[in-house]
Amino acid sequence: MIVTDTHQDAPAADFPIIGIGGSAGGLEAFEQFLKAVPTSSGAAFVIIQHLDPTREGVVPEILRRSTPMPVLEAQDRMVVLADHVYVIPPNKDMALEQGTLRLFAPAERRGMRLPINFFFAALTLERQRRAIGVVLSGMGSDGTQGLKLIREAGGLTLAQEPRTARFDSMPRSAIDGGAVDIVASASELPGRILTYLLHLPVSAKNAAVSEDLVHSALERVLIQLRNRTGHDFSQYKKSTVYRRIERRMAIHHIDGINTYVALMRDNPQEIDLLFKELLIGVTHFFRDPAVWEHMTEDVIPQLLNAHPEGRALRAWTPGCSTGEEAYSLAIAFRECIERIKPVGNYSLQIFATDLDPESIERARQGYYPSSIAADLPPERLARFFIADGNGYRVIKEIREMVIFAVQNIIMDPPFTKLDLLTCRNLMIYFTGELQEKLIPLFHYSLVANGVLLLGSAETIGRYSELFSPTHHKFRVFKRLETTTRSSAIEFPTRMQPTPDNSDELRQPALAPNLQSLAEQVVLKHFTPAAVLVNDHGDIVFISGRTGKYLEPAAGKADWNIHSMAREGLDRALRRAMGEAIASGKPVTADDVTVDTDAGNQLITLVVRPLDEPLPLRGMLMVAFFDERARLDNPPRKKRRGSAPQAVESDEIERITARARAEVRAIRDEMQISQEELKSANEELQSTNEELQSTNEELTTSKEEMQSLNEELQTVNAELQSKVDDLSRANDDMNNLLNSTDIATVFLDNAMNVRRFTSAATRIIKLIPGDVGRPLSDIASELEYGDLQEDAREVLRTLVFSEKQVPARNERWFSVRIMPYRTLENVIDGVVITFADITKTKRLEEELRRLLAQGSADAAQNHGA
Repeated sequence: MIVTDTHQDAPAADFPIIGIGGSAGGLEAFEQFLKAVPTSSGAAFVIIQHLDPTREGVVPEILRRSTPMPVLEAQDRMVVLADHVYVIPPNKDMALEQGTLRLFAPAERRGMRLPINFFFAALTLERQRRAIGVVLSGMGSDGTQGLKLIREAGGLTLAQEPRTARFDSMPRSAIDGGAVDIVASASELPGRILTYLLHLPVSAKNAAVSEDLVHSALERVLIQLRNRTGHDFSQYKKSTVYRRIERRMAIHHIDGINTYVALMRDNPQEIDLLFKELLIGVTHFFRDPAVWEHMTEDVIPQLLNAHPEGRALRAWTPGCSTGEEAYSLAIAFRECIERIKPVGNYSLQIFATDLDPESIERARQGYYPSSIAADLPPERLARFFIADGNGYRVIKEIREMVIFAVQNIIMDPPFTKLDLLTCRNLMIYFTGELQEKLIPLFHYSLVANGVLLLGSAETIGRYSELFSPTHHKFRVFKRLETTTRSSAIEFPTRMQPTPDNSDELRQPALAPNLQSLAEQVVLKHFTPAAVLVNDHGDIVFISGRTGKYLEPAAGKADWNIHSMAREGLDRALRRAMGEAIASGKPVTADDVTVDTDAGNQLITLVVRPLDEPLPLRGMLMVAFFDERARLDNPPRKKRRGSAPQAVESDEIERITARARAEVRAIRDEMQISQEELKSANEELQSTNEELQSTNEELTTSKEEMQSLNEELQTVNAELQSKVDDLSRANDDMNNLLNSTDIATVFLDNAMNVRRFTSAATRIIKLIPGDVGRPLSDIASELEYGDLQEDAREVLRTLVFSEKQVPARNERWFSVRIMPYRTLENVIDGVVITFADITKTKRLEEELRRLLAQGSADAAQNHGA
C-alpha cells in the first residue's frame, strides 16, 4: 500500500513522530527496534539511513518482515499517519512540513551528506517538545547535531548502547556530545519511548504555562538547585525552566512535582542532571552566515580603521557553550587581517565564558566531530583545522587567541575595556528584569564606539541612549557616550549570602527596617509622642517622650500598652483601640484626663490602624496630643480691694513687656539658628554629593580590579591547563622512549646532554645530574673517540651519520647521529641512538669463518 497525495488534506494530528537515524550496520538495529514496537503505539516512525544513491531502495521490503505496521518508502508531500513506518528513499534528503514529508535533492557539501541531522532539524521545528530522535548503529557523527536541536527544544533524545551496536561511531558521538537522554539497546528503546509518552505533561501540548503553576512548582526546585550548585536560576524565564523540569519528570516517569522534589532530595545526581539540562546550548561554527559576513566585511574592518596605528583588540563572548562562537570570531578576525593586510600590528584577545564547566573544558580542547564540515567551506576547514582521528582540531594560531573560563554572567564581574561583545541567543532565556540589568553592564564593559552583537530575537530595549543600531537586521549596535552614572549599574557580585532553606526566604526582614519605617509614618501623620503596637497591645516601637502618658508597671517587665497606661488613660485607650481594629479606620478620643506627675492633663488620643508599608500591616499607631494647661493649677483671681488697681496694671505691663522681649529674643535666636542650620544643611548636601562622587569612583575602581582579577584567574587557569597538557605530553614521551628500549641521547648545539633514555645509561655512564654537562666529560663503554667530532659535523652539514663502533666486552653498536628539528623547523642539536648489533657481528664473523673454511676445503680437494 502506497500513501499518495490523496491524503494530503487530512489534518495532522498531534501524535508523536519519532525520527530514527542509522548508517552502516543500521538495518539490523532497525529490525530489532521495530520488533519491539507494539502494533498500536499511536506514534509514527521515520527511518533515515545512509543509503547507496545508485541502488534501488529495498529497505522497506526488508523491514516489513519485522513489524505488522505498514512500512512505506517516503514520497514527496506524503502525509504522516500514526502507526506507520516511513523510510527515506536513496539519494534524497527528507524534511517534515505541516505533517507531510518533503523530499529534496541531496545537499552535498564536500562530498559529505548529513541526512539525519537534516531531518532532525526539520522535526524539531515541526513538533518542538513532542519531537523524539533516535540514533542507532552507524559510522561517523551524523545525528549528533540534530539530537542537540531536539534536546534544546525540550524533546526526547535516545541512542543505542554502543556495546550492542555493530558500528558504534554514531551513537558514541551523540553520547559524548552530551545530546542523549536515554541509552539502551535497540530492542529496549521503544519501551522507554512509550513510557516517556505516557508521562509527558499536559503542558507539553501547550506552550503557555500559567504563572501560578510555574511559581508553585519552581520554588522548592530552585532552592535545591541553588543549594547544590551555588547558581540562582530565579532570574531565568519561568516557563523555560518549568518545561525543563517537566521533561526530567517525564524521563523518570513522574507525574507530580512533589515526587520530583523528593527525588532531587534523595538523589543529588538528579540535581546535577537538571543543572546541565538548564544549560543546554545549541551552537555551531558561523551560525547565521549572513551575520558573520557582515562582521567580516564591515564591523571588524571598522574596528581596525579606528586605530590605524595598530592595537590589541579585546572581545568577550558570554555563554560560549562549547566554543564554536568564540572560534568563529577568531577565524573571522584572522581572515579579515589576511584580506585587508593593514599596516598596523593588530591582535585580538577573546574572552569566552560559560556557566557549564564541562562545556568550557570541551571548548579548551578545541576538538570537534567531523560533522562540522557541513558548516565550514573546504578552504576554511583546511586553513584553520587539522584532521585528527574522527574529527577536526582547531589550529594553534586560533586556539591561542581565545581564553576560556567558567563564569556566571549574573553573579561574576564582567570583563572591561572591550572593543567587541558578542552575546547571541543568551538573553532570550532571561527575564525582562535581568535583561534590563545586563544592557547597562554591557555598556560599561565596552570602550567608546565599542560594538555589541546580539541575537536575532534580542534587543537593547529602552536603552536607546546607551547604544545606537548600526544594522537593525543583524542586531549590531555601537556604544554611545552617556552621562549615566556608574552607580546606576547593578554590578554582579557573589558577596551576597545565599539562604539555605525556603523558610528563610519567606521570613520578612522586619527588624532591620522597623525603626525607619515607623519614623516615616510618624513624621507623615503626627508630630506628638507616639507608640507602635500590635493588635494585642504589645509595644513594638516608641517615638518621642511618652513618660507623661505611660510608665512601667511594678513587678515583672511588661511592655503591653494597657499595663503601662497611666490612670485615666487605660479605659479610653481600650475603647479606641477596639474601635480602630473593628472598623479599620482612625479613632479619635477628645478630652481624655490623664493623671501625670504634675497633675491632671487633658489630652487627645488618636489610634490609627496601619495598612502600609507592608511590614507594618495589622499594627496600630497610638499618638498623644496635649490639649491645655493642667486643671489643678487654674490662674488665681484677684480679690477686690486687695491691692491698688494701678499697681496691678503696672505689674502686668512689666511682665508683658518682659515676655515680649523674651519672645523677640527667642525669635531672633531661632532665625539665626535657622540660618545656621540652612547653611550647615547646604554644606552637608555638598559634602554628600562629593562623597557620592568619590563612592562612584571607588566602585568603578573596585569593579575594574575585580575584572582584572577575573582575567588573571582566567589566564592562570589557562596556563595551568597548558602545564597539565605539557606534563602529560612529557610523560607520554618518556614512556614511549623507555618502552622502545633503544639507547638515545639528546644533545644541544653546544654538545651538552639535554635528555637521555634509561637504556643509554648501560652504554654511557649517565645519571640525572649529568643533564647540561658536555658529553665528552662522561665515561663511555664505546671505543669511539670521534663521537663529538662526528656530532658537530652532523650539526654543521645536517647530513645524518651512521657508524658501527666496538665497545667493551666484545660488544658492537650501530651509532646513528641525526639533527634535532623543532616544530618550527629549527635545528637545535642532535639525536644519537645506539643499537646493539653484537649478535649481528658474531654471525658475520661465523659466516666469514665458514666461508674461509669452505674455500680451504675446496682448494685441498682440488689439489688432491
